[in-house]
Amino acid sequence: MKKTLVYLVVSFILLSIFATVAFGALTAEEIIKRRDNNEYFDTAKVEAEMVIINRNRRIVKTMTSYAQGDNGLVIFSNPRDRGTKFLKRGDDLWMFFPDAEDLVKISGHMLNQGIMGSDFSYQDVMESDKLTDLYDFERIGEEEIDGRACYVLEGTAVEGKEVSYYRRKSWIDKERFVGLKEELYTRSGRLLKVMTVTKVKEIEGRWYPLESVMEDKLRKNTRTEFIINSIEFNPQIPLGTFTLENLR
Repeated sequence: MKKTLVYLVVSFILLSIFATVAFGALTAEEIIKRRDNNEYFDTAKVEAEMVIINRNRRIVKTMTSYAQGDNGLVIFSNPRDRGTKFLKRGDDLWMFFPDAEDLVKISGHMLNQGIMGSDFSYQDVMESDKLTDLYDFERIGEEEIDGRACYVLEGTAVEGKEVSYYRRKSWIDKERFVGLKEELYTRSGRLLKVMTVTKVKEIEGRWYPLESVMEDKLRKNTRTEFIINSIEFNPQIPLGTFTLENLR
């Protein structure tokens, strides 16, 4: 009788422990929501540079960008591209080239091209919605990246949503809930791009990726480094910033 009682007590304790672990585990949706809370914002002003590396050639482009909801404005400031502007309003994109005083709408197949010859396409900046609104995620494992424990999630595009990549595999830091790596795939399963975050910093209570590298797997010997030198969350954006008149 005593042995039976001890067995039941031990079994109950073990069952309680396993139940606590199971019920305490984060779901894929909870993980992505925490990442969204870190990486998405209402408005922002960013000073950044884009380093395009093609074989032994290295091109640096500097820029200031403003973002508000699904609107964005990028103004290039490096000597070769000074005054070139990129405007996103909802689902529409325009580029302004000061030398030609030319305003060009980016659409169709042009969306797949690299911005200013980089590994980031115009489509890459089209998605301003949170990942939870665009993809259905599931947890597929856990791995380490550079010594950081990560949740590994796989996201499939929500039916009816227009997305740049049908499927994405994400490695999300278990402690800081910031994305450290992403693999981006076509519907057929072909790997298109890999993005790796190389520097993360806590800013205003949120962990944010400051440096990352994008590799386009359809191109050889290229990569693009994106470096944020400063970022301001929730600044006051002047009226008229995201207008076509402001491009000229």
